[in-house]
Amino acid sequence: MRLLITIPPRVADHRHAFGLLDTSVVIDLERVDPASLPAALAVSAVTLAELAAGPHATNDVSERARRQERLQRVEATFDPLPFDGAAARAYGVVYAAVGAAGRKARGHRALDLLIAATALAARLPLYTRNPADFDDVAGLVVIMPVTTVATSI
Repeated sequence: MRLLITIPPRVADHRHAFGLLDTSVVIDLERVDPASLPAALAVSAVTLAELAAGPHATNDVSERARRQERLQRVEATFDPLPFDGAAARAYGVVYAAVGAAGRKARGHRALDLLIAATALAARLPLYTRNPADFDDVAGLVVIMPVTTVATSI
């Protein structure tokens, strides 16, 4: 089973044992500071769907190849958490929280909120490079900001 990747700790580890990665983290996983990640990583089926759409969302041949390679790497590494009945019910709670905040749970936000619902249903913290995207659900899901490390060009 390929569900989780475990990062061996170097020193005393005060990180969460498990966590769900937002698509923003998966896209930049090579640049993410490992210290800002949980000990074991999971992705949602929604993230896999976003990555599967990626190669089709560009006309640039080299970018399409990069996106396809990323998709294949993630598929080979993770067995994604499903968007199942529990996640669907959790989405109702997420939708209500967003509505109570006076915002819409549609459009480009919908996929982020489906990922948040997956985290809520699985009782996992959600790791993201875009914590503001999840402000409306921070009372429901533990939102963990992720930082990237500088890369030399």
